[in-house]
This record gives sequence, structure tokens and C-alpha cells, in this order.
Amino acid sequence: MLIIQPIGGLCNRMRAINSARILSQKRGDRLTVIWFVNRELGCPFEKIFCPTDAFKVINIYSKWDIKKLFYQGLSFLFGIFVNNEWIRSNREEGSLTDASVSRLGTLITYIATEEHFYPCHDYSPFVPVDTVQKRIDSLKQSLGKSSIGVHIRRTDNLPSIGKSSTESFISSMKEALSSDPETVFYLATDDIEEEKRLREQFPGKIISNEDRDLSRDSIAGIQDAMIDLYCLASTSKIIGSYFSSFTDIAADMHDIPKIIAGA
Repeated sequence: MLIIQPIGGLCNRMRAINSARILSQKRGDRLTVIWFVNRELGCPFEKIFCPTDAFKVINIYSKWDIKKLFYQGLSFLFGIFVNNEWIRSNREEGSLTDASVSRLGTLITYIATEEHFYPCHDYSPFVPVDTVQKRIDSLKQSLGKSSIGVHIRRTDNLPSIGKSSTESFISSMKEALSSDPETVFYLATDDIEEEKRLREQFPGKIISNEDRDLSRDSIAGIQDAMIDLYCLASTSKIIGSYFSSFTDIAADMHDIPKIIAGA
């Protein structure tokens, strides 16, 4: 049995689950996802994604949840417990080594991580629920034929703030407009002041989920993050933030080009 407890925000979790899917296929294992509803992501799985046959999901609301402790206990007794450090020390060129995979428990392997440990570009199991999909579709109608996604990460990512300055985004956006004046931008940002500045700089060119909830410890906030992610993934190119899984996953979902502002 393979258990994955993805850690962190929405995109870190999607990436970790995808890696676990590849591993489960290699091992011929069933995959169970322990989805921790906490301050980092305060939303049950089924409130944002439709049910899937790709894996089983168990929502938990406490680190002391009995189901989580049961599976962890089994892994300590009869298998192996894997964390971030184990993955980092047993990964080469983005994938776990064959030697490390051979050392995993045969009865049960429990992985708790925010890391990705197998490349996987198939996001088909992650289908938004109808209410979220309708809002995505409504915003996508405004994108037109020439749209670029802009993802500006600010409030809780210091590497991104230091590397991807607002000026670097503005420069890249101006360059895009000089190549195609019909370009519009779908803006996803956790900073309302950044959005105001870009709307002033590019009047009539900014599309966003304007009434979004920026919290990450609520269902509404995570649903709005989903809307931003899937709208970014519907553009033809992304101008993104340094060291951001949100930027990376948005581009990877449909294999669209990205540039990192300031890089």
C-alpha cells in the first residue's frame, strides 16, 4: 500500500500526488491520499475536485487523526516512512533512484512531503467541481485569442519577492504588448495593491477574479486559488514568479511556455 500525505499549498499537493501516482504505478500499489485540511489549505478535497478513480482520498482535520496515525504506525512497524529529507537525498534529476525505490516497504510506504519525486505532466485526475468550473469558464470567455497569464506572488514567498520585482513584470508585459497590441493579461496575485498598480499601468488590459478571497484557510479562498490556477493555465504564455510552484503547475498543466519575471 502506498500512502501520500501531500504537504503545503494547492500546487505543492498536486505535484506530490502526481509523483505518488507514478510511484504507485511502478509498484502496482493502490494509492491513498491523506488530505490534511489545515491553515495552509483549509478546504476538503471534494470541495475543489471531482471524485477520481486514480486514488482514494481521506480528509483529516488534525495531525492526531486516528486514520493518519494508524497508517503511520503501520509504516513504522512493517514498512517505511518517507519525508522531505529522504526524498531530497534519494532523488537524481527530479526522480527517485531505482536503488531507493527498491528499499521502500513492500507492505506499506507512507510519504509525507511537499517535494515532487517523479516528473508527471498528466493532471487529468484533478477536475474542478462544477461550481468552480463554471466560474473558470466565465472568466475564460474574456481572454480572447491573445492572452498571457501573469502570476505575481507576494505575501508569503520571500525568494519570489526578492527576485521577481513589479518592475520586471511591467517590463515583460510591455514587451508582450509591443509584439501584439491585442494582448490581454489574466492576472493572478495575492496582493491587491499590485493589481491596482497594474490596472493603472495597463488600462483595459487586465482580467482577474476581482472578488476573490485571498485567504488559504477557507473553502472560498482555495476555490478562488483554483480559479486563478486554471485560468492561468488557459492562456498562451505565462509571466510568472520565481520559486513558485503555482507558476510552474499553471504552465505545466497544458505545456504552455513561461518566463520568470526578473530571471
